[in-house]
Amino acid sequence: MTDKSRPSRRGDVPTVDTGTPADVAGTAAAPRRSEGPRVRPKNALDRYFGISARRSTTTRELRGGLTTFFTMAYIVVLNPIILTGADVEGTTLPFAGVAAVTALIAGVMTILMGVVGRYPFALATGLGINAIVAVFAATQLSWPEIMGLVVLEGLLITVLVLTGFRKAVFEAIPPQLKTSIAVGIGFFLTIIGLVDAGFIRRAEEGVVPITFGINGQLAGWPILVFVFGLLFTSVLVVRRVKAALLLGIVGTTLLAIVVEAIAQVGPTFTEDGVNPRGWALQVPTLPDQIVGVPDLSLIGAFSLFGGFERIGVVAALLIVFSIMIADFFDTVGTVTAVGAEGGLLDEDRNLPRSQPVLLVDSLAAAAGGAGSVSSNTTYIESASGVADGARTGLASVATGLLFVVAMFFSPLVQVVPSEAAAPVLVIVGALLISQVRDIVWDDLTLVIPAFLTIAFMPFTYSITNGIGAGVISFVVLRSAVGRPRDVHPLMWVIAAMFAIYFALEPLQQLF
Repeated sequence: MTDKSRPSRRGDVPTVDTGTPADVAGTAAAPRRSEGPRVRPKNALDRYFGISARRSTTTRELRGGLTTFFTMAYIVVLNPIILTGADVEGTTLPFAGVAAVTALIAGVMTILMGVVGRYPFALATGLGINAIVAVFAATQLSWPEIMGLVVLEGLLITVLVLTGFRKAVFEAIPPQLKTSIAVGIGFFLTIIGLVDAGFIRRAEEGVVPITFGINGQLAGWPILVFVFGLLFTSVLVVRRVKAALLLGIVGTTLLAIVVEAIAQVGPTFTEDGVNPRGWALQVPTLPDQIVGVPDLSLIGAFSLFGGFERIGVVAALLIVFSIMIADFFDTVGTVTAVGAEGGLLDEDRNLPRSQPVLLVDSLAAAAGGAGSVSSNTTYIESASGVADGARTGLASVATGLLFVVAMFFSPLVQVVPSEAAAPVLVIVGALLISQVRDIVWDDLTLVIPAFLTIAFMPFTYSITNGIGAGVISFVVLRSAVGRPRDVHPLMWVIAAMFAIYFALEPLQQLF
């Protein structure tokens, strides 16, 4: 890479001031120059996680972990909806079992990320990945067979981590693309929040693909609750209220409970059909019971090589490859975006001491398959906790413990509607896109890849697609202007992998 391709740095990436300093340290082992004098740890917990070294406090870490949990707790309900919707060979997965194991795997792997990785990243079943495996399971393979392929995919990525290949790929991506990945994820988070709240929807008729609310109007109480939550949380953020994002979720949830008690809105999907003005996922009502016994019968229900026997070696390997690419680069994007939001990246936009983080993420993929709830991966919603003050792995430990508790208190977790969590995603998206100022705008061989990366993520609803578009266009355009030496050798390998990934459909038909 030439110096021209590296975006100019203007100090640390600013974050919303929710009670944390604007200038935070990179890591305890590699402090930034702007960090100032090294801070003496207060106790063993502080020393292990580097809390003071990253200019944080135990209270902020626990608060950030709580915020992250409430922002992504929806997966405990949404994952069973997606996976149990696939009728595999005349049978369906148990809803309660999928919910319990989803919470368990997320909890254990997030705690492991906090203890081993020591960064504020939370993990759970990847939505994009579980949608892929649900399709394969419903059309080609039994559930144990597709889960066996997920386990193999996780083990393969683990090998790539142990050999140093995954870290090398992470560092080979130029800073310009890493910045655009963070910006693209900001837009991606925004559209996720707007869709989850029903603020934008698929258009039922007409020439436009999406529409505003219901028939172009903000109709229905849930949408109005989201609007209130967005404005209420925004006010807390700009007034620099501590725990602004967490308070926004709690306050909006309380309003939703009151609205449901008075208006009796009900869910979107009912036995009588679709209620477009209903709550999107969870209905915010106080549960009849708080504690439930978790069903963990799905753990270990996978067939490691059954998929190869059913559809053949080549076809099974293509499925493993498609899942691996999605898992591999989703994590690259998430770590870059969340690390940038917390000021945890170095001057080359790399995460210091990233090997343990990548290792835990890889093991989480295999663990998700072994638990029959699909590959687990690092969640972009971790950015909500970072924006609320989290800087270390202690926040992840707090989030993970809450997921473990959620196994037994799943009825209570379901009280928070997606309309109450969605405003936080939109606000965190706004924080992430502020990094667009670091993109180099005077070189089209950098601008076009950056633009494609940013545009493809929200418009295709995929972090992987955005990274793939950026990598391929970067390699092609640099070569087209006679500057192939500016391209890291690994970028050619990555571009080739993405070319295969985008051509998977014809390749599967061929084999």
